[in-house]
Amino acid sequence: MHLPRDPSNVDHVLAAAFPTGLAGDVQSVLAVMPDARLAPMEPFEVEIQGETVAIPSRIYNEEPGAHFECSLTGTQQLILHCLYSRHSDGRVRQRHLEQIVASGEPWVVPFVLQLAGEYVLEILDVIGRGLVGLTVPSSAQRRLYGEFIARNPAFFARTERRVVSYWSCYYRWEYTVFGTYPGCVLMEAFRAAASEHVGVRWPRHTPPPLVGMAGGLA
Repeated sequence: MHLPRDPSNVDHVLAAAFPTGLAGDVQSVLAVMPDARLAPMEPFEVEIQGETVAIPSRIYNEEPGAHFECSLTGTQQLILHCLYSRHSDGRVRQRHLEQIVASGEPWVVPFVLQLAGEYVLEILDVIGRGLVGLTVPSSAQRRLYGEFIARNPAFFARTERRVVSYWSCYYRWEYTVFGTYPGCVLMEAFRAAASEHVGVRWPRHTPPPLVGMAGGLA
């Protein structure tokens, strides 16, 4: 897949966030989205079942009216919610995340996992409640996320490091032990899913869960 490098071509940037097999559905979604106020922020690349996609870090389109959304098919609505989970407004991200977090579609996974590395606690809570199967051995959710992480180790390592950074910067006084921070809880579950998928312990890029504020064991 040829990934766009010109962020001013908004439709091409947004279309590149999904596998090419969804191109027709993506165009239907783009047709109901209001024009962007600003160009999307720099995309991050991940692999989905052998195909590379580039998902924008943030988008700046206003949300379409409810009547436009209702005109879309189920798959198209899922695509719409994925795109708006990248919105610049955290409340918009959370609202659309709630519609995709339990999906079993492989192309939804990076949208959810990226949000697990962000800083809004309410969003982390939505992910934890929506991925209840992540902690269940051999569950469909665990296989789905384990396979994705195995295909995208660098992306997951960056996500882990972001979790540590946000905890250290904003939340370490509220969650004095890293393992109690919701972002750490999610990373442990994702790491277990990857370990189960590959059959060996997945490498850690965060402190051990019992590390406390001073950097030592609690």
